[in-house]
Amino acid sequence: MTKTKTNKEEKTLVIVESPAKSKTIGKILGSNYIIQASMGHVRDLASKGLGFDIENNFEPHFEIIPEKKKIITELNKLAKSVDRIYLASDPDREGEAIAWHVKECLKFPQDKIFRIVFNEITPNAIKEAVANYHQIDMLKVEAQKTRQILDKLVGFKISPILWEKMKNYKLSAGRVQSVALKIICRREDEIEAFVPKEYWSIDALLNKSNCDFEAELSKIIKSNKEEKIEINSKKDVDKILKDLENAKYEVYKITPKDTTRKPQAPFITSTLQREASSKLGYGVSKTMQIAQKLYEGIDLGDGSVGLITYMRTDSTRVSLDAQNSARDFILENYGQDYYPKTPNIYAKNKQNTQDAHEAIRPSYIDKTPESIKKYLTAEQYKLYKLIWERFISSQMSNANLTVDIKAGDYIFKMGSSKVVFDGFTKIYSDDSNIEEYKKFPALEVGDILNLKKLNPEQHFTQPPARYSEASLVKQLEEYGIGRPSTYAPIITKIQQRNYVEKTPTKSLKPTPLGREICKQLDEHFVKIMDYKFTAQMEAGLDNIAEDKQNSIEFLNDFWLPFSKTLDEAQKNMKRTDVETDKICPNCGRKMVLKLSRFGKQFLACSGYPECKTALPVEDNGEKKEIPADEPTDKKCEKCGGDMVIKTGPYGKYYQCLNDKCKKRFSIVESSGVKCPKCAQEGRDGELVKRKSRYGTFFWGCSKYPECSFALWAQPTGETCPQCGSLLVKKYLKRGNKIACSNKNCKYSRDLEDDEN
Repeated sequence: MTKTKTNKEEKTLVIVESPAKSKTIGKILGSNYIIQASMGHVRDLASKGLGFDIENNFEPHFEIIPEKKKIITELNKLAKSVDRIYLASDPDREGEAIAWHVKECLKFPQDKIFRIVFNEITPNAIKEAVANYHQIDMLKVEAQKTRQILDKLVGFKISPILWEKMKNYKLSAGRVQSVALKIICRREDEIEAFVPKEYWSIDALLNKSNCDFEAELSKIIKSNKEEKIEINSKKDVDKILKDLENAKYEVYKITPKDTTRKPQAPFITSTLQREASSKLGYGVSKTMQIAQKLYEGIDLGDGSVGLITYMRTDSTRVSLDAQNSARDFILENYGQDYYPKTPNIYAKNKQNTQDAHEAIRPSYIDKTPESIKKYLTAEQYKLYKLIWERFISSQMSNANLTVDIKAGDYIFKMGSSKVVFDGFTKIYSDDSNIEEYKKFPALEVGDILNLKKLNPEQHFTQPPARYSEASLVKQLEEYGIGRPSTYAPIITKIQQRNYVEKTPTKSLKPTPLGREICKQLDEHFVKIMDYKFTAQMEAGLDNIAEDKQNSIEFLNDFWLPFSKTLDEAQKNMKRTDVETDKICPNCGRKMVLKLSRFGKQFLACSGYPECKTALPVEDNGEKKEIPADEPTDKKCEKCGGDMVIKTGPYGKYYQCLNDKCKKRFSIVESSGVKCPKCAQEGRDGELVKRKSRYGTFFWGCSKYPECSFALWAQPTGETCPQCGSLLVKKYLKRGNKIACSNKNCKYSRDLEDDEN
């Protein structure tokens, strides 16, 4: 008699996006489930041509990404030993498309392949997802395919025109990235056009009961009416000071004003990126990389645990279970006064919020930041603490404040903030002045105050600040451009293409190349660069996902006018160089940006071929002085004489000061990373910078020739989370990366500015 299989004996293959996530899910589901990672996207539009047929209703042709063929083979091999397959890619539109692409590559009965979705990697969420498996949402897939086609149309059609018209530049024009570039360029235009205006402030240093405090001149009384005072010149200041020479300072009015400050909503993607930037100094990409690790799972000693909910969301919605857990935690740890009479509910922050997922919150309220700190890196701890505190505070009571005390003849205003009840600020607040009231004495109407000093101060209005990564995300969100999953890639791409650079203060400044690109696109592709039009395109993609719009009609509506715009741009766009503000040191004409045949930028004189001057991009065209010798305490290995550090055309080196010796030695630059081969074999070698016989640099073991271990890229000291090999820094045309040194491992991530 054949034994019938029970559900418990069935084997299920669960396909996730990343290996880190698979460890956490595998621990939850148990031995009847095989967890395997697809490593993200497995297919893309065909690399030849557009990858879709415009004449045939934009029919796309997808092909397996070459480096993913091995993964697909492995997935199909595993599929032979299971009874069903669950596709568990990320719970967003892109994740839905990844699931569909994986399904299309599997040689497995299609009616036994299902989709599961979860917002957090916890036992309850995973088991609920498995219990509620369903079919792939093809509307979301269609919307994602449409986005791919739309972006390829713009990039593939505009870029060749830019290559031709801007001469030797192999340039790219992204649909959304170009609009982000325009926002940055317009801000730079505002800064350059800004004319500062003079204004003054006058503060009074007052005293009562041996307590000093300041008040700012705010208003003037004219005809028994209070008017705001403006002080625009030194002449205005002198008149006011003269009027105040014999003035009596008394408390004129006290306005007790009970107000409440409501806690801020839990984080969504954009607010997390902004807060991590302002409070932690993290770039947008770095924030998302750390959050991804927290979401996928951290080993807390007894296995991997997902610590936060999905971090790509535009919704402030919180589940009932999470609300209840927060309530119990607040009541137990802070008391009844700190929990509101009814739970705090936060409205959608904008009209086109997708509201597909919850807000970003901790998966387990009881896992406080301090309780798991030893398991987290410093960066993970800081970001988790930010998320945890923001969520808990969002569920707490309001804070009560009193404000506004005024004094003086002219009216001086003394702002104050006295905490009556700290409420949510006990855990989380961005108000650094909340305790300021304690510095002031008790005041009553009619009190006479002693004037110690009047402090007039000159000011000038300031130009608008350049965008930071975080403030650019806020602007994109306000315009309705992009989505939570696209903010970081947008900002990364415009920097990788050298259209935008980061200043020392980490603000975003357009390069001459970026400004010229923006100028040309703004002139010849008005709709593509229009904020409202780009937002409408995003809304159209949302409508496709919600079955409110047909994707073919949507693409045709875009393509027909766009094709005419392309023809007009081809005819009307003039060939141009990218002019810089650098002056040729030989003939005085402006320098222009050029691209060498090896893909490297340089400055060339605009008078070419009459003037053939060329300079590196970083060179300002001025002759540089040779740096002075640097004294050292190092002794010559040959004669024992003193040595100095000299600077030559190929960098710095040691040279002996003994005229009879004059021996030169290279300066060994250490990476500070231990050699892994030496570590295995009991030696203490480390990786240092060396030069090959062909003039190229590499990182080799300091114990050479005893140890021959070497890397062609600089090691970071970190090990690969997938295979354990050393990670290295790679500077590539398509963007700087931190990648695995093992050629057979495909792990990589973006290289942040603070990792350079």
